[in-house]
Amino acid sequence: MIRSLTRIMSLLAVIIPAAHGGKILVFPNDGSHWVNMKILVEELHSRGHTVTVMRAADSWYISEMSPHYNTVTVDIAGGANEDFFKLFVSEVIKIKRSKGSVWAQLALDLELKEKFSDLHKKVCEVVEYVFENKELMKSFQDAKYDVVLTDPAQGGGVMLAHYLGLPLVFNARWTVHGEAHFAIAPSPLSYVPLPPSELTDQMTFFERVKNILFYTMRMHLYKQTVGPHYSALTNRYIGPDVDYFSLFQAADLWLMRVDFVFEFPRPTMPNVVYMGGFQCRPAKPLPQHLEDFVQSSGEHGVVIMSLGTLIGELPPDLADEIAAAFAKLPQKVIWRHKGDRPATLGNNTLLVDWMPQNDLLGHPKIKLFVAHGGTNGIYEAIYHGVPIVGIPIVFDQADNLSRLRAKGTAKVIDIFQLDRETFQSAIQEVLNEPSYRMNMQRLSWLHRDQPTTPLDKALFWIEFVMRHKGAAHLRTESYRLPWYSYHSVDVVLFLLTVALVVLLLFVGLVRSCFRLCLKRKVKSD
Repeated sequence: MIRSLTRIMSLLAVIIPAAHGGKILVFPNDGSHWVNMKILVEELHSRGHTVTVMRAADSWYISEMSPHYNTVTVDIAGGANEDFFKLFVSEVIKIKRSKGSVWAQLALDLELKEKFSDLHKKVCEVVEYVFENKELMKSFQDAKYDVVLTDPAQGGGVMLAHYLGLPLVFNARWTVHGEAHFAIAPSPLSYVPLPPSELTDQMTFFERVKNILFYTMRMHLYKQTVGPHYSALTNRYIGPDVDYFSLFQAADLWLMRVDFVFEFPRPTMPNVVYMGGFQCRPAKPLPQHLEDFVQSSGEHGVVIMSLGTLIGELPPDLADEIAAAFAKLPQKVIWRHKGDRPATLGNNTLLVDWMPQNDLLGHPKIKLFVAHGGTNGIYEAIYHGVPIVGIPIVFDQADNLSRLRAKGTAKVIDIFQLDRETFQSAIQEVLNEPSYRMNMQRLSWLHRDQPTTPLDKALFWIEFVMRHKGAAHLRTESYRLPWYSYHSVDVVLFLLTVALVVLLLFVGLVRSCFRLCLKRKVKSD
């Protein structure tokens, strides 16, 4: 009887917290970032939580109607629409193909600065519109949300959470100042490479010099790009003496979209929870037409290619080079391509507007993934153990692929060097050299060998913050320190001053003793 009662009480203890539905306000990033945020939103809804998603009037990926969430559509353009990214990616490809790597990087940085300064300005205009809409702000306050979930690659959700006084949870890989770890965790530049430097954790002397210079220039670039916009917003609505970036660093919880099979080992913090690969699942059966095509490949198998949500269309001459390389392969090819049909397309290649990427990667016939290096695709490839030929275009893609290259799981081709010969050679190297697949399968095994899934871990910690009204006990206050206190420069100077004073006193005492001895000697003479 007692044992049965204990079991019932234990069951109730599990069920009751799960049955308590909270209220979550989500301020997402559009585009590919919404693809992974949507997974969290849908899972939170399935656990009984009420989710409200903010979206701009020109939102690209975030649907206004959904069975999984309510929406608040702000009647102002957010800027991160399909036209913006299509034009931006087209310009980036043109820059990278027309110049060598050093000049291309410089031109790319300038392009990033200009375009993303405009984008963050738009975000701030959306936030200002929200803050000035008294009726909307009252509805937020009356709703009594438990937490704000946002992506710190833009600061809209950060500003809103602090203005409403709500706990703040990040779905993060990046902040407005670059890679998220660098915002809160100790990051010694001697062995922690700054993305996107394409360095590893084993740097030579000159690579460490490069890492420090890269860090200095990048931090300056980030602050120039976003600082004027968010500083003005913070001064007006949060407080005149508040540093806008300290609002990011004050987040209760950082759900980090990385895993240490991908990330290099580095210091971290108690309020950082790793959920890399949370979007990955066992493969589902393919649609019949794709299954038939895959099975027709015989013993050679299938190569799949997708360049992500931002890059659906390539310049025609580049698409022709890729198609010509594919045509020479004995494998079948499934290629997500939205542009005109390449003139050199072979009979072995199937063009599709969309593909069930995770389900294809989990199919035993898939031999290789040609990818741009976005984190969603990379983790799906790791999860299913499929090696990669990488064609990075923009953002963190080259750095992501360089990490896989360092682990022996990927071959990377610069887009300005891409032609049919180099592309075919890279594909054949990865297909014919067993170490690529073996290394990726080892990463897959390590990634899967966890006590709980990354998604369940992320959901637990979101609910943890909701239950406890934040997670201040996990959050360091080091970001409040000035730089000289953080690095103990003031302590070192104080100790050096004390040592110098003691030394001077000692020297003075010795000189006094020496003079006294001389005087006595003169008197005695």
